[in-house]
Amino acid sequence: MISVTDVAPDPAATPPSSAKLVNLPNALTVLRLAVVPVFAVLLLQDDGLNAGPSDAGRYWATLVFGLAILTDRYDGMIARRTGQVTEFGKLADPIADKALTGTALIGLSILALLPWWVTLVILVREIGVTLLRFWVIRHGVIAASRGGKAKTVVQSLAIGLYILPLTGVPASGRWWVMAAAVLLTVITGLDYVYRALTLRQTSARAMRAAAARRAAGPAAGGASGARTDTAA
Repeated sequence: MISVTDVAPDPAATPPSSAKLVNLPNALTVLRLAVVPVFAVLLLQDDGLNAGPSDAGRYWATLVFGLAILTDRYDGMIARRTGQVTEFGKLADPIADKALTGTALIGLSILALLPWWVTLVILVREIGVTLLRFWVIRHGVIAASRGGKAKTVVQSLAIGLYILPLTGVPASGRWWVMAAAVLLTVITGLDYVYRALTLRQTSARAMRAAAARRAAGPAAGGASGARTDTAA
């Protein structure tokens, strides 16, 4: 069962944010979105000598990826602590996250560094969770679980290790990190589906709607009976 600590207040019942659209958290989100094409070029660029990506490019891509992940860590924290949460930020932040992660995974699969099935499993989960978030938004916001936070950390670490031009034991060992990321991705995805379905049934909005239906039921039946008696 979802506890009150798992669900944020109903967004439809809260007043609009008075925070300015142009602020530091939103700037960090836009910056993360803007560096995605730069990251893609660095990751996929050819070294001109071998039929493969440039090692230097992959080191630079790792640096850009790491800095982008840091902005993801701090934009939301700054927005919440300084009261600068905006509708734009709530919409753009997950888009920037999925764009960065998706570009990295697809790029790694194009380079044959990561199996396509791993990319598909992670992307289906991430896109599915985003759609579920919009599906339940009028009932509440499901807070990130510990598993979800662990998934983000392990997934980012695994992607970073795959971007790096590692060889030998480190190259073999990174598969286990990615395996852990895939496992956490699937488990937390299923958990999110369960919590979203439960929230749709137990939120304050759902309870009010159910109460209204129960109240309308006898009244509707009585009105119907009254019309029948009059007609008779």
